[in-house]
Amino acid sequence: MKVCNTKKATIKRGLILDPRTKMLFLITITTFALGGAGGERTTYTVPVLCMFPFFLLLTARRVKTAFIGVALYWGVNILMTFGNAIYLTGVLYFLVLGSCGILGRFLPVIMMGRYLMESTTVSEFTAAMQKMKISEKIIIPLSVMFRFFPTVFDEANSINSAMRMRGIGLGGKHFTKMIEYRMVPLMACCVNIGDELSAAALTRGLGGTVKRTNICKIGFHIQDFIAIGICVIPWILLIMDVLKW
Repeated sequence: MKVCNTKKATIKRGLILDPRTKMLFLITITTFALGGAGGERTTYTVPVLCMFPFFLLLTARRVKTAFIGVALYWGVNILMTFGNAIYLTGVLYFLVLGSCGILGRFLPVIMMGRYLMESTTVSEFTAAMQKMKISEKIIIPLSVMFRFFPTVFDEANSINSAMRMRGIGLGGKHFTKMIEYRMVPLMACCVNIGDELSAAALTRGLGGTVKRTNICKIGFHIQDFIAIGICVIPWILLIMDVLKW
């Protein structure tokens, strides 16, 4: 049995949403913001949808990240819209246009993925996947992934701090050694972290023949139904576009 103590964790993750709601939002933003589905029907719906990850980060007290993300998102959209008005021409125009297009499409997806990873515990995610009757062959790799990336980021920060102390960086004396002394330890850490997390997941009973119990309290609340309603609107517009209504 996996015991989930979320009382302390819920204080810092702001608006509490069911993991299934977060995954639905991630899929919806990926489809419409990154994939560009829906055409002209979703022209005004997609920007509103893209603002939701920043709002969630703001409720989770990631104020700096949320405001920087909003500024970048609207900044690149303004550049794409009024690129000709600021006299950008030739190769520079296409470089700016391409960079802004990529950043504008990927940024909301990255922010939503970050909120999903930071605000969802492994136990909550596993319980949600089990309620959706997802196979253990999918749950185990995804559960490992939920702990893999935060651990890798911590290791990368530790490596960067150690290298800065030794003067190895963009502005340091040993600039040529930066890639070797940072990337090689990080790659070695990634391999070890993956092996350790896989072993830990199997040790805790993931993948066993006996059905695993979980006492995490997950479920839909009023905020989940509002979020799902926001997600449903672009899907309805997409269906209408496909059916030519």
